[in-house]
Amino acid sequence: MVVGHPFVLLWDRCQRNFHNFIAKTWASMTIAPFFRVKIEGSENLPPKNSPAVYVSNHQSFLDIYTLLTLGRNFKFVSKTAIFLYPVVGWAMYLLGTIPLKRMDRKSQLQTLKRCMELVKNDGSVFFFPEGTRSRDGSLGTFKKGAFSIAAKTGVPVVPITLVGTGKIMPAGMESTVNAGTIKIVVHPPIIGDNPDILCTEVRSVIADELVRQD
Repeated sequence: MVVGHPFVLLWDRCQRNFHNFIAKTWASMTIAPFFRVKIEGSENLPPKNSPAVYVSNHQSFLDIYTLLTLGRNFKFVSKTAIFLYPVVGWAMYLLGTIPLKRMDRKSQLQTLKRCMELVKNDGSVFFFPEGTRSRDGSLGTFKKGAFSIAAKTGVPVVPITLVGTGKIMPAGMESTVNAGTIKIVVHPPIIGDNPDILCTEVRSVIADELVRQD
């Protein structure tokens, strides 16, 4: 990524397809020795390079690695502290991950602005609308930033349910890797112009799937 970064900035600053290919390969090779990933509903994924807002539940540090295997070029929204992690944080920076200071109103507005600019330039963004990892597997309250972006830009929201990442590497226990299988369930995209309704509908879809998979 470091070697290719100057060329990416010159010719592909928005999408960063070269970096995304490396990240997908890296993620696939990293998780392959430890657990399997099953994808359900892959037909619901928008075409490559088609702008969308992706959202999912958040259970583990493994979520990002797992989601990169979907083969879609989206930019994650992540708290700024993650960028300080050696190798992983640096790679996220090169990928164009969008930083967010959770309790900083100015940072929140800047993040939303950057996301909207990316979507308007045919990019996609990925939010964990709970804002943090669940420690017990239960689904938290959704923040509305992702849905405001989708409502204002007219792009679809793609709900995704992650099942099993919290059991394989529980939040706060990053040195632990248990055996198991992870399932990614991709739900049909949802389009709307009301962020409150979008938020409620998407959360219900993910919540219902978690109950079905329990």
